[in-house]
Amino acid sequence: MSLNTAHAPGGVLIFKGEFILLYCDGVELTFEGPDAQQFCGTKKGRIYLTTHRMVFTNKNSRDFLQSFSFPFFTISSLGLEQPIFGANYIKGTVKAEQNGNWTGQCTFKLKFMKGGAIEFGQAMMEAGKSASQHAAGMAPPPYFPPPGPYYSPPPPAYMPAEGTNYGFNVPYNVFPDAPPANTAS
Repeated sequence: MSLNTAHAPGGVLIFKGEFILLYCDGVELTFEGPDAQQFCGTKKGRIYLTTHRMVFTNKNSRDFLQSFSFPFFTISSLGLEQPIFGANYIKGTVKAEQNGNWTGQCTFKLKFMKGGAIEFGQAMMEAGKSASQHAAGMAPPPYFPPPGPYYSPPPPAYMPAEGTNYGFNVPYNVFPDAPPANTAS
């Protein structure tokens, strides 16, 4: 998890090869725990689900917390709650990433005020499964510079395959809209 590393003015930053699968407006994010003192309280904004993580962007541009990135490998104790009175929500525990502008762990609650918690949760579980299947099992070997002369390969060699969805089918009937233009970088 990292704090304030996944936003640009008016949008969200995603990694090369990462795709936005869906997003929801009208989400309230709440943190609890002793390590969450600097960004505690309820934040309102938008949650993005990508092929690698969830990203929350805050609607309030004056708040300390502007964005919050939840890579799938940092999330544990995930659950979906359906209270009798109130909006459905997803809760869980998240650990800080190295160099993520925060240390420790805390619990989070994502309330979906306009609906979509169940569908978002199902899509998140599928994306998490897909990401874990494509993840490397061991740490990469140490770097050794290549012997002799070398060159950079032409661009098609290091670009992601066109049209790939990494085995994930987006539920278009539930989340039919794309993010507004110029909000994803």
